[in-house]
Amino acid sequence: MLRRPFVLVLPALLALAVLLVPGQEPARAAAIPHRIVSLSPTATESLFAIGAGAQVVAVDSQSTYPKQAPRTKLSGLTPNVEAILAYRPDLVVIAYDPGGLGDALTKLHVRVLQQNAVQTLPGAYAQIRQLGAVTGHRARAGRLVASMQKRIAGLVAGARSRGKGLTVYHELDPTLYSVTSTTFIGRVYALFGLGNIADAADKTGSGYPQLSSEYVVSESPDLMVLADTVCCGQSRATVAARPGWSSIAAVRSGRVVRLDDSIASRWGPRIVNFVRAVASALSRVDR
Repeated sequence: MLRRPFVLVLPALLALAVLLVPGQEPARAAAIPHRIVSLSPTATESLFAIGAGAQVVAVDSQSTYPKQAPRTKLSGLTPNVEAILAYRPDLVVIAYDPGGLGDALTKLHVRVLQQNAVQTLPGAYAQIRQLGAVTGHRARAGRLVASMQKRIAGLVAGARSRGKGLTVYHELDPTLYSVTSTTFIGRVYALFGLGNIADAADKTGSGYPQLSSEYVVSESPDLMVLADTVCCGQSRATVAARPGWSSIAAVRSGRVVRLDDSIASRWGPRIVNFVRAVASALSRVDR
């Protein structure tokens, strides 16, 4: 006699589960947020891309894209609870939880959604879908993910044969911090079959080793991606001027990619731009 009632109730329970946020009570499907504060630059990009931009009342100081995002002095790294509450949010999206921010807001009955940095493309897609479910834009989020998957697959398919067997160096800043294949960025390069010169230099396993100039020159990567163009004005000309760097294969061949710092550091919709930049550089490889 208990089976039929349970079957009838199960769909309702599943509907509620879609909107569960860690550390909070289940939210009803009708509880769509209309005053969102985003302290995550990646989430900000995704919210606007899925059509939830009109629901966003404030974003942090690092949310530089898109331009129409309501940028403020709020910080996601050193957050001020009172400053956040001044925007009367019904949802706060964070990428980090410094100083117990999530708990502090939850105790004040403010809903919090934490989306940590991801390690894989499926993880990035899952976060976009989650934002779609929470904000009432599930269908559009699904279409965005499907579009990203299709475009990335096409770009990789068209360039992988040129990347296989080549090496890459990704520069985070002029002090030569880089990324290995264990990171999200590194996994993007792996899609193209590229070897990562930072892998062998990561003695601590952090995923973000600091390389020496001599090491980069000796490895002579075939592709160089500069993710310090906005912050630090790096370009093919500036790296060529470094002692010995003009002899590096990537510099000699012109396969030096200048990438907007924000694109390289986020895992939202503009991942496609990142993949396209790598594919474009590889198109200049003669096979």
